[in-house]
Amino acid sequence: MQEQSQSQSQSVRLRAKTPLPSLPNYQTDGFYDELVDENNIARPDAESLISLFNNLPPGELSRRQHAIERALYRMGITFTVYSDQAGTEKIMPFDVVPRIVSAMLWKHIDAGLKQRIRALNRFLCDIYNERQIVHDGIIPAELIDTAPSYLKQCKGLKPFNDVWCHITGTDLVRDNSGTVYVLEDNLRCPSGVSYVLQNRHVMKRNFPQAFSASRVRPVSNYSSQLFQLLCDVAPPHVANPTVVVLTPGVYNSAYYEHSYLAQRMGAVLVEGRDLVVEGDLVYMRTTSGLQRVDVIYRRVDDTFLDPKTFRKDSCLGVEGLMDVYRAGNITLANAPGTGIADDKVIYAFVPDMIHYYLDEEPILPNVPTYVCQKEDDRKYVLEHLDELVVKAAGESGGYGILIGPHATLEERAEFAEKIRKDPRNWIAQPTLELSRAPTVVGDHLEGRHVDLRPYILCSRPDDVWVLPGGLTRVALRKGSLVVNSSQGGGSKDTWVAAEAGQAVASLHNNSPE
Repeated sequence: MQEQSQSQSQSVRLRAKTPLPSLPNYQTDGFYDELVDENNIARPDAESLISLFNNLPPGELSRRQHAIERALYRMGITFTVYSDQAGTEKIMPFDVVPRIVSAMLWKHIDAGLKQRIRALNRFLCDIYNERQIVHDGIIPAELIDTAPSYLKQCKGLKPFNDVWCHITGTDLVRDNSGTVYVLEDNLRCPSGVSYVLQNRHVMKRNFPQAFSASRVRPVSNYSSQLFQLLCDVAPPHVANPTVVVLTPGVYNSAYYEHSYLAQRMGAVLVEGRDLVVEGDLVYMRTTSGLQRVDVIYRRVDDTFLDPKTFRKDSCLGVEGLMDVYRAGNITLANAPGTGIADDKVIYAFVPDMIHYYLDEEPILPNVPTYVCQKEDDRKYVLEHLDELVVKAAGESGGYGILIGPHATLEERAEFAEKIRKDPRNWIAQPTLELSRAPTVVGDHLEGRHVDLRPYILCSRPDDVWVLPGGLTRVALRKGSLVVNSSQGGGSKDTWVAAEAGQAVASLHNNSPE
């Protein structure tokens, strides 16, 4: 989606005979860049930022980069990499150059995400109840029933307001034409929003002038919006709901975020052992005795929620929790069973869901996807492994991926065998030329590939709110397309430009924003 305001802005500047700021020594290498065009001229909303970079004394950008890294270290903003033998606790890598999104592009993204969540909620309600989309031949039954994330224990569930996915993180990418695509949906326990809030905090302190001049929309109200959502989806008969955040514990990769959000919301952070079911209610153990709990923002995977209903060996959940849920006396956000919509094979059918449930054209397209369960798709994938990105249906975090053009003959042969043995578990997509953004490398800027994870809150089918921004993830390794922090990626602050009449983030308030 090209931004028409760019040509208008340039024509005004030309009439005024004022040169547009540029990054003269920066190389776009033929990729679409989020801050400059193919001539290294700043895109309209990035002019103030690029001008600032050009006026900084030598070494100043690197100095600010190191200052922010030290601040993030002191703040303890960490994640866990279970497979790293050198140590599991890591500081989230951060790049000081923000990504800027124009108001017009964000309006398009906002509308597309709201549409997608509406369709996914309808889909989840349908497949655990009437299964009309299956009966009408839109999605084959075997693709749903053979997915490990389709939980038969959730059949017949009807969450309040028919909302299954209350909190969603949807991954977006941009190609060389500037078109925005949905790469995947994250509906179970989407993580990363704490980095959005903390990234903004440190950026405002280090680039106050450019931040103010760029008229950036605020993100600091996310915690209050999340808490209000959780209160709104409480059981209807509860006037003043008690909200808790359920964490697997300190060894979970996103524990920092669990504790951070609980603190920001004024909710209690609990583990499964802190909760107990008595009768048809859930209680929290406190020093004053048992206290009833009405809403659980759960950051525990579906099958660990209740050993009575799901995995009997789970020590992370609460025995009998699903009985209380079925009785309508507790709200779980997100609802158990949403993982089926995270499945990368089911992802391929989301445009069909939008047509089927909403009778609308998708606003944000999927990346073209080959489903290896289909014979013709599988044949094409096996013949073009050197051109495609192959993904396992249920994996996340950058695991279970083959990037064909960068893979060896042995790696491609290994994946070909995996596809033949279990075609249901694999999809493939073209290797997109992902957009890039300037990133600090030593004492200069280089382009690195980026994606974007906005966060969406939904309390009712037509009551959807999108945080104006999100987590820009950056592949810090040169040439890499993998942005996940567990695979060497980092993050950037995301500045969404405000339209006339929209709130602009303040430099002076008491919140982290």
